[in-house]
Amino acid sequence: MSNFKAPWRNMSAIRTGRSFDLGKMNLSQLWFAYLTYPTILLYFALIAGATWAALHFSTSLWVTLIPVPVVIVVYPLAWYAIHRFILHGRWLYRNHWTAALWKRIHFDHHQDPHLLDVLFGSPLNTVPTMGIITMPIGGLIAGWSGAFCALATALVMTCIYEFFHCIQHLAYKPRWKWVADIKQLHVLHHFHDEDGNYGITNYVPDRLFSSFYREARDRPRSKHVFNLGYDIEEAHRYPWVMDLTGSPPKDRPDGARPASSRVPADGNRAA
Repeated sequence: MSNFKAPWRNMSAIRTGRSFDLGKMNLSQLWFAYLTYPTILLYFALIAGATWAALHFSTSLWVTLIPVPVVIVVYPLAWYAIHRFILHGRWLYRNHWTAALWKRIHFDHHQDPHLLDVLFGSPLNTVPTMGIITMPIGGLIAGWSGAFCALATALVMTCIYEFFHCIQHLAYKPRWKWVADIKQLHVLHHFHDEDGNYGITNYVPDRLFSSFYREARDRPRSKHVFNLGYDIEEAHRYPWVMDLTGSPPKDRPDGARPASSRVPADGNRAA
């Protein structure tokens, strides 16, 4: 008799108090959590709304669709720049007014990479960013129809990006080699050296801008891989994030191996 339990009958196994814990979930549980998560449901609704608006304003379907390949090229470059120079920068936590934003959108994720609630960005931040990046591009190409088409494309890409991001932190070994490869690269970003491998599904920008590395032995382990430079000394100097957290920054996530432990040379540690 099968031991399989439907995800909705096993909710206690995929929820650990305050959040979904990807480190304790399997693939079927992830699908259930992902497809019922409010942020993802909001993205689906916005995709439908933006698609309707693009068709409503369209005078030529082919012209309306021109922004799609443009956004597919531009969007990963924009998110790479945001990830590398803003989310991994230090100026947000050094300002009282932006410390909470930085904590929510990236610090919490590196402090505990398996928590689904902080893996997804807040729509209050992500949706305006998508619009600012992509709608002017689509608007220049095809007016309002192109603007909404570009936004819909960005939303679809974000949903795909977020699913694979979950896979990269899931207690699951992908069977598809490409997925296994991008998972390994992202694990290195979180557990070896955060100053590299900024991509999730697309590492072309990392290769273009010399932040790509394939194995742990390619560079020394960073002492800031879990705190992004916001260590005890920084926390005392700029206390706003620590005040919001209610505790000093952690040097490693709960349950992680000691900092002296190394990622294997092939980088293939479970996320």
